[in-house]
Amino acid sequence: MIPARYAHIVFGLLLSGMMSFIVSGISTFLAIGMVSGFFSQWMGGWLPSWAVAFPVVLFVAPLARRMVAALTIKEE
Repeated sequence: MIPARYAHIVFGLLLSGMMSFIVSGISTFLAIGMVSGFFSQWMGGWLPSWAVAFPVVLFVAPLARRMVAALTIKEE
């Protein structure tokens, strides 16, 4: 198992992987439709997208948390 201190990295890896997988699939479908070779085109777009999305998520997540904290109030 992975130590808990790496939870934010594992979370970022999984979140960026799932999000980029879905978004690249939709984008590929909209660009070329359901054609022969669709899956290979999708994977060809997804892997580089994930490589970009993962470090972006790690960088942006703390900023998003601070923004959410500023926009919400604590419930008692």
